[in-house]
Amino acid sequence: MPIDKLTEAYTLFDQANAQDPNKEKVDGKLISKELLYAQRMTKMLDTFETEASEALKLAARSQHICRWEIPRDHYPMDRVGYLKWREELKKFHAAKASEILQKVGYDAETIDRVSFLLQKKKLKRDEETQTLEDVICLVFLDFYYEDFLEKHAEEKVIDILQKTWRKMSEKGHLAALELTYPEKALGLIRKALG
Repeated sequence: MPIDKLTEAYTLFDQANAQDPNKEKVDGKLISKELLYAQRMTKMLDTFETEASEALKLAARSQHICRWEIPRDHYPMDRVGYLKWREELKKFHAAKASEILQKVGYDAETIDRVSFLLQKKKLKRDEETQTLEDVICLVFLDFYYEDFLEKHAEEKVIDILQKTWRKMSEKGHLAALELTYPEKALGLIRKALG
């Protein structure tokens, strides 16, 4: 029986992300960071939006595809440099994902839609772009926030939490408040939202 396109696309995305030289330890095993991130995105999307379209599922799984190939430190370490890096990444992820989706045999319409979503077009105005953004924020809060807060000053953490919150929908806010946080992390969320 031939495997379906979605499964094949996930496999190819995962193979690409497994090349990430940056590793994270999970349950005693070293896993490529972007592979882990992609799988967390899929899991979060499946929980957050059970009726997600195929394009949205593909966008979530390829959200950070091969991200390590464009390092942050190749851009000026200021706000302008950061924004330029983020813009380049969006185009890069869209191009990488499109290449894989063509290989799998997806039609132009699906590929264009995934590309649109990965570039975060019409945030707050396109329901699927918003859902993708909510999932990105939820994955950050669930898996990366605690580590982030240990590395940065309280003021910066609160600023990032407020920016994250502004990007999210009401449904995203409710899901974020249902996550489990350590006391310190929860305290900073309360401060940020207060």
